[in-house]
Amino acid sequence: MEAAMDLVRRMPPGSTETALNALLSLLPDHSIDLLSQVDLPLQVCMDKESLKEYILCEYNRDADSYRSPWSNKYEPPLEDGTVPSEDMRNLEIEANEVFSVYRDQYYEGGISSVYIWEDEDKGFIACFLIKKDGQGKRGYMQIGSWDAIHVIQVGPEEEGAAHYCLNSTVMLSLTTDNKQSGTFNLSGSIRRQMSMTLAVADGHLVNMGKMIEEMEGKLRNSLDQVYFGKTKEMVCTLRPPPEVLNMRLPDR
Repeated sequence: MEAAMDLVRRMPPGSTETALNALLSLLPDHSIDLLSQVDLPLQVCMDKESLKEYILCEYNRDADSYRSPWSNKYEPPLEDGTVPSEDMRNLEIEANEVFSVYRDQYYEGGISSVYIWEDEDKGFIACFLIKKDGQGKRGYMQIGSWDAIHVIQVGPEEEGAAHYCLNSTVMLSLTTDNKQSGTFNLSGSIRRQMSMTLAVADGHLVNMGKMIEEMEGKLRNSLDQVYFGKTKEMVCTLRPPPEVLNMRLPDR
């Protein structure tokens, strides 16, 4: 199992699903662990009732149906599908409205979904998802995608405070195509964890939003240093920029 997870972490996001299917056939006894620990690129569906798009994932899935955060209904229809309690549903509705504003401000578009359900430890779990696809408007990027998965486990409230455990995964893929550099593809994923105990005076949604905002800042910095920084360093070493090649050596 450890070797399987190590292999999946080194696969580009576009090949993760193929690798997962192969591992499931090789390790059927570990199917539950693999499905729960391996993050796949997010898929999108349309809510026929509200005419809004929502994101599909393991956290809103029951059998072969997926629950919409907008209508709270499953597609395809599922009579006995699991739904959150009234309190959790009200929090889920509010979270989707707030997170939609966050997505527009930080991502200038894309699709977001939030799913919340009760935990066995008298707390709850919330899953915040963002998917952004499209062609680049700046620079030379031809097409790219950003999938962000934030899962927060919230413990029961004690003395006006609660413990929050956040697990975040970001999958990035982009392709450039221009005459100078040719076709170039860069993809990868990064996962980080954060735990905090915070006062709940301002509400759980405020605390979760602050943690996600802080985590996404850290993830963007890590991606910039690890993927873009190292890639730029290697490319410039193997193939120096034109201005370097055109520099004339000083006369002796």
